[in-house]
Amino acid sequence: MSYLETIYSHAARPKTDYPNELALHLKEMFQLKDGMTILDIGCGRGDFAEAFAGAGLIVHGVDRERAGHFPNSVTFTAADLVYEPLPYKDGTFDIVFSKSVIEHVTNPEHFIAENLRVLKPGGRLICLTPDWYTQMYIFWDDHTHQRPFTIRGMRDLLRIMEVVDVQAMLFYQLPVLWRYPSIMFVSKLLQLLGPVKKLHRNKFIRWSRELMILGTGTKPR
Repeated sequence: MSYLETIYSHAARPKTDYPNELALHLKEMFQLKDGMTILDIGCGRGDFAEAFAGAGLIVHGVDRERAGHFPNSVTFTAADLVYEPLPYKDGTFDIVFSKSVIEHVTNPEHFIAENLRVLKPGGRLICLTPDWYTQMYIFWDDHTHQRPFTIRGMRDLLRIMEVVDVQAMLFYQLPVLWRYPSIMFVSKLLQLLGPVKKLHRNKFIRWSRELMILGTGTKPR
């Protein structure tokens, strides 16, 4: 069986409404406009690519293999994401998005350089990756992981690659916190339990403690 069939099977990770909620949240957060072009790097089985299309963006997805059916609203291309250039012309996209991809690559500088190459000047880079401090005990459960990240590590990488207006922050995968940030203190109290050592069935408890890092910025004009 392939990596996607094993790790991202529908049995192991059933489809939820989270991709749609994340797409709409990022669209609002970064003021993305209908009709903008977005590249979903490492699109896997296409859940987030489909969600961005549903949010009104023109979506291209790229991964090593196609995992399941992609809707007609998503243009899929198979390509190596680690060693080869992305199969797109310079300055093609308004947004380049990746989630849980950069930690799999051995050369993050090459990865970010290719992100920037295919972005239009002024285009937005959005990179989500597991937070090392909250996931250190489960990070290596995926044998294909190569490089953990911290906020500082992500920020410095983007600055070194000359990304403009760099931000790096902890990101909670809990839509309820996006809607009601006043209850964030509950999640922060749960973090006093320390880094995650096993996956908790309760989603609020799990995603209060199992955090991501959001790195973002724009390509110089």
